[in-house]
Amino acid sequence: MIYPVGTTSHANPSAAVVVVNQDGTATVLSGAADVGQGSTTVLAQIAAEELGIPYDSVAMVTSDTARTPYDHGTNASRVTYVTGNAIQRAAANAKRVLLEIAAEVLQTSVEGLDAGGGFVYMKGLPEKRIPIGTIAERAFTARGELPVGSASYNPVTTDLDSETGQGKPFATYVFATQIAEVEVDIETGEVEVLRIVAAHDCGRAINPMLVEGQVLGGICMGVGYALMEELVLEDGEVKNPNFVDYVVPTALDMPHVDVSLIEEPDPTGPYGAKGIGESTMIPTAPAIINAIHDAIGVRIRDLPATPQKILDALKAKEAKRSA
Repeated sequence: MIYPVGTTSHANPSAAVVVVNQDGTATVLSGAADVGQGSTTVLAQIAAEELGIPYDSVAMVTSDTARTPYDHGTNASRVTYVTGNAIQRAAANAKRVLLEIAAEVLQTSVEGLDAGGGFVYMKGLPEKRIPIGTIAERAFTARGELPVGSASYNPVTTDLDSETGQGKPFATYVFATQIAEVEVDIETGEVEVLRIVAAHDCGRAINPMLVEGQVLGGICMGVGYALMEELVLEDGEVKNPNFVDYVVPTALDMPHVDVSLIEEPDPTGPYGAKGIGESTMIPTAPAIINAIHDAIGVRIRDLPATPQKILDALKAKEAKRSA
């Protein structure tokens, strides 16, 4: 599987504001909405890493359009990559003010300083350091230049040629391979997914536990897409508009899953990160359908692969063999 990050060809920017407070904590303003995938955690990690402060010293203000700058949206697997880039740049701008003040105090150049562990320190002489809270306090009370940074980021793309379809519609891509092992009951047509092995390249995994959770969630959706979730339409009317007749997988339907994260940092991503959202689901149904074909020699082309469709396919296969 190959999957792009971001909106096709069109601009999809994110903006962010980062404020370092007098106690050494930071406040990050971002319009990116966390819909359960954990993006707020990852974005806070990016800000903390850039500022050199602990993760739990970052307060995130998100999703409130009355208070936060513009974000294109939680879609297209773009938040970590696009919004993360905006936050990293905004944090770097705020940190620059801190480094300039610390350079005056330590009588060195900005280039000779770095930040980490809640301190600004001299490169090569980490014992010569100043707490970031102390520097921020000096910025507020002595210098009058506040450690506030803002930035925006938009992936570099080009429009697609209307005749050839060529162009650069996305700045980066993610890749994945999934392998499914299934067991098919040829008497009932029921399919049990026994195991799925999933290898995903998402660039740098900023939070491996959240990435693995995304993979597991996507595979669960893929199992439903492959085997259960069937929308019944008759004359334009949905005949199963509830979760009694429209079946979705539960934890009991999930197979054993082996997740491998293939980390190939992207030079354009925040600390090498790309994305992971939608790509986690895409290979699952094809892997399951191919496994069914490998098991019983029939290929289901109309999803979901319900027991009735499998029995019908087996009957058609037998009829063809007997003809």
